[in-house]
Parts: sequence; C-alpha cells; structure tokens
Amino acid sequence: MSYSNLSALLEAIVYLAKEPVSLDAIHKVLPDVDRNEIQQKLNELMEQYRAAEHGIEMREVADGFRFSTKPEHHEILKQFIKSQIPVTRLSLAALETLAVIAYKQPVTVPEIQDIRGVHAAGVIKTLLDKKFVTTAGRKDVLGRPILYKTTKEFLIHFGLKDLGELPSMEEFEELIKNQAAAEEEIPEEA
Repeated sequence: MSYSNLSALLEAIVYLAKEPVSLDAIHKVLPDVDRNEIQQKLNELMEQYRAAEHGIEMREVADGFRFSTKPEHHEILKQFIKSQIPVTRLSLAALETLAVIAYKQPVTVPEIQDIRGVHAAGVIKTLLDKKFVTTAGRKDVLGRPILYKTTKEFLIHFGLKDLGELPSMEEFEELIKNQAAAEEEIPEEA
C-alpha cells in the first residue's frame, strides 16, 4: 500500500503519541511500508524541524521519536509555563537520590543511604510514585534487598535518549546547586 504523503502521516503519528513512539510501533500500523523508508522519512523530518523557523523539533528519546521544544526557547517557555500552571518540582533530596540511582543503577536503599548519608526510604517512595524509578529485582546478598533503576519516564522527563546522555557528575552537581538556589528564592518571591 502506498501513502500519498508518508512524511505528513509520520508527523501526525509522532505528534499524537503521548510517549516517544518507536519505529516498531510505527511499522505495526504501517506494515506495508518498508522499515528503512519509515526510518528515512523520520530522519528527513528530524532534519526539517532543525531549521531555525521551527520552534519545535523531532528528537529520538527513550528508543522512540517525539516532538519537543528547542533548547534556545526554553527560558521564555519556562516563564510561559510558570504563568499557566504551578510546576511540580523534585526536592533536593529527591534529585540527589535520583542522581545516585541514575549513575549507580541497579542500586539498593542501603547503598543509596551510604552515598547520601541520610535515610532514603521516603524519597524512594516519592520517586516510585512519580514513576522515575522502578524495582530491578533483588541483590543476591544477605537480606536480598530490592534493587532500583531509572525508568523510561525518567528519560522522557529529562529529555534523554538513553543513559549515555546523562550529564557528568560535575554538571549534575551544578544542576543540584542551581535547584537549591532556586528553592531558596521561592519564599522571597511569595
């Protein structure tokens, strides 16, 4: 079967998807179209959206494709979002715990607590509730503690294609410092 404008159809599919849509998922709904042709059209769309006149781009994130805003517009867009809906933030403790899990995964609560030096069970529950982390089995040691790892939602939330795109530890520490500074400013603004 031939589609008169495969690019437009792929653009609509990626736009409609709530999560990054994989090449496999696209091919399932377009089984008569060669996978290589789908990949080629997706690559062309990604290139097209890189042009300066577009405020959004198509990116590969978490083994799929999704639309996102361009980094050069983020500051203005943050202001816009703040004016619309209060932003849900992660606490400094949650960010620190998430960093430990992201860089050391799979990791147990006692290992996280050894690194952070504070109790982490409550923060783990928050990260589980937000679906940023999930269980990854049990460690084969005395007591068989639960192992934790990051999820696809973690990659999506932070705009990462995979864990290889995690910032260096130094960059992450800087992000945490900036988060702490931003949290200190909030009471002054209120």
